[in-house]
Amino acid sequence: MQTYIKLKIHRLLNWEYWPMAMVYYPIFPVWFYLALKARSFFFFNAANPSIKNGGMAMESKEEIYDLIPQQYIPKTILVNDNRNIESILTYCRTKGIEFPMIAKPDIGMKSFGVDKINSDEELQNYMAKMPYSFLLQELIEFPHEIGLFYVRLPNESHGIITGIVSKEFMCVEGDGIQSILQLIKKDPRSHFQLKTLKRKYGDYLNTILVAKQIFILVPFGSHTRGAKFLDITHEVDQKLTDTMNKICTQIPGFFFGRLDIRYSSMDELKQGRNFSIIELNGAGSDPTHIYDPKHSLLFAWKEIIKHWKLMYSISRMNFNNGHPYLDYKAGREMLRANKQLEEQLKLI
Repeated sequence: MQTYIKLKIHRLLNWEYWPMAMVYYPIFPVWFYLALKARSFFFFNAANPSIKNGGMAMESKEEIYDLIPQQYIPKTILVNDNRNIESILTYCRTKGIEFPMIAKPDIGMKSFGVDKINSDEELQNYMAKMPYSFLLQELIEFPHEIGLFYVRLPNESHGIITGIVSKEFMCVEGDGIQSILQLIKKDPRSHFQLKTLKRKYGDYLNTILVAKQIFILVPFGSHTRGAKFLDITHEVDQKLTDTMNKICTQIPGFFFGRLDIRYSSMDELKQGRNFSIIELNGAGSDPTHIYDPKHSLLFAWKEIIKHWKLMYSISRMNFNNGHPYLDYKAGREMLRANKQLEEQLKLI
């Protein structure tokens, strides 16, 4: 009971754990004002004309990967109705994808349903619980991950980087005495993920790690899966901006969104070397540097509103260039389908 109360207090005092509605509803009048100016509640559809729904929701990851030059992304295959594991593994091998690999829903959100697959058995288990089309992707093992927000006006040839977040994967460090489970419970960030971690690791959580041994609980940088986000926007300089602009202008119809990037070192990334774009998110992207624990809710509101205004400007310009907004009926159906999908993916 005491632990439960402590976790409740920690969640209350740290807004990064609040429900999204509590963060976004107080500033919803700003969105409503922009929608009135655009004469469409779903104006975001025109932000990225080449991405379904502008990348707000229900977009296919495979279709987005197809827009990005292949040298910048992981090797990836789509698994639809054919669930024969032998043919899938043969196809993976022809594409150069080996264990361990990453599996993720083709249409998803918040890293729900994303997992690291280490063996035939784990792939069989994943297929058994995943009713939707999914991607199998080579595991990119560069040590660092960032989310980099890129914005470009349609009438300009150069864009800007509006924020960068560094992602610390959720992990525990052994002391030779306590079990992984006990170590998880010592940190609220990992304790909040306990239900999911128990489902994934089972009895292995009773393992005692040797002193100083690091065990990564979730091998990807998702805030909803326990990663700690740190604002490193100070790393933005002309060299990084030029490199990202060169990449992003090769992606047709992309003007607004966040690139999740695994990379070797920041110096090499700025030079355009040793990195991989593991995901590209469009109009539905958060400026995730706001989730650095040092930032206040007021800071987050200012950044969200700034990005909404940029998205409005881009959408309005693309609309004037002939790219339509999403009509009200289609927009409502998108929101309904996205809510239903989220509830189902949470169970996987």
